[in-house]
Amino acid sequence: MTTERNRKPVGVWNGTEIKPGESRNVNLAVSESYSGMTMKIPIHVRRAVEEGPTLLVTAALHGDEINGTGAIRRLIQDEELKLLRGSVIFVPVLNLLAFDRHSRYLPDRRDLNRSFPGTSNGSVASRMARTIFDELITRADYGIDLHTAAIRRTNYPNVRGDLTDPKVKKLAKAFGCEIVMNGKGPRGALRREACRAGCPTIILEGGEVWKVEPGIVEAAVRGILNVMRTFKMIEGEPVRAENPIVMDKSRWIRAERGGFLQFHIKPGDIVRKRQPLATNTTLLGKERSVLVSPFNAVVLGMTTLPAVSPGEPVCNLGRLPDDIDPTDLKQLRNAGHIFEDRISEELGSNIVVVKPPDRVRSSTNGTR
Repeated sequence: MTTERNRKPVGVWNGTEIKPGESRNVNLAVSESYSGMTMKIPIHVRRAVEEGPTLLVTAALHGDEINGTGAIRRLIQDEELKLLRGSVIFVPVLNLLAFDRHSRYLPDRRDLNRSFPGTSNGSVASRMARTIFDELITRADYGIDLHTAAIRRTNYPNVRGDLTDPKVKKLAKAFGCEIVMNGKGPRGALRREACRAGCPTIILEGGEVWKVEPGIVEAAVRGILNVMRTFKMIEGEPVRAENPIVMDKSRWIRAERGGFLQFHIKPGDIVRKRQPLATNTTLLGKERSVLVSPFNAVVLGMTTLPAVSPGEPVCNLGRLPDDIDPTDLKQLRNAGHIFEDRISEELGSNIVVVKPPDRVRSSTNGTR
């Protein structure tokens, strides 16, 4: 269900006017510190002379997820980025209170990305969410929210959005990522509530916390520029993935036993059903069990910590549609743009990947 929203002009911020053709930095007060100081989010607003869509680009909604911050900073500093029509609102750090603590969460331990649209008299998270919603979402026609994996995990770049909404589908396609996950998102998430309020929004998941990774920044910048080119906000033609894949289901594969993992895959790998993913060993290297893929998939994300206990997540697999053969997909990827393979190799440099033992390469069980 889409609800009506009261639109605010993109050219007026707390009495500051930004005229067509101008760019300006503004601040949005969202809370106060323990010392009583006003906490203000820094925002960059850029307007073209010609009217057009307003694009909102945000990062660090979880305060430790700063790959998106690096991407937005690059765009803000790009002197060659000239708007032909419309406006863009860049927010490098949305959750300033968590960012200042190098934390995913606010000081009250609440998750800001489960608190939207918020209330004006609730918790710290709820009040911040309400302010962000009222002051940012109400000004935008489209939203892109940049995320990374949670702590001790990494994600292969993938876009997520509710593709049952035609405007979200258009936005996700315009971004041009190789992997698109279809789904509304959890209750209280910014993208889900923004869509309900009439602002089609997608998220990009990519990389790790506490890092600004060159490949992930490049993927984010490329996608944002693709959207702006598709909507004729800037010059140029979009540069998209050669073979985009839309997936509806994903599943975390979890450790069955405690031990130390030997990984056989890296983020972005295309795997077949029953392909070994990781071998669980003792600290002295004795094999305990082998995790294998339950279906044909793409490795969306995985742990970067090889020490596990039973039930801990090891890798997140996006299930390939039945009409896509993993071998054909590998060939298409190799024949197409090298960008996806390069990202996979870069992310894989943070883990040790080894070939599985010969005796388990054709394993047929979930574990051995």
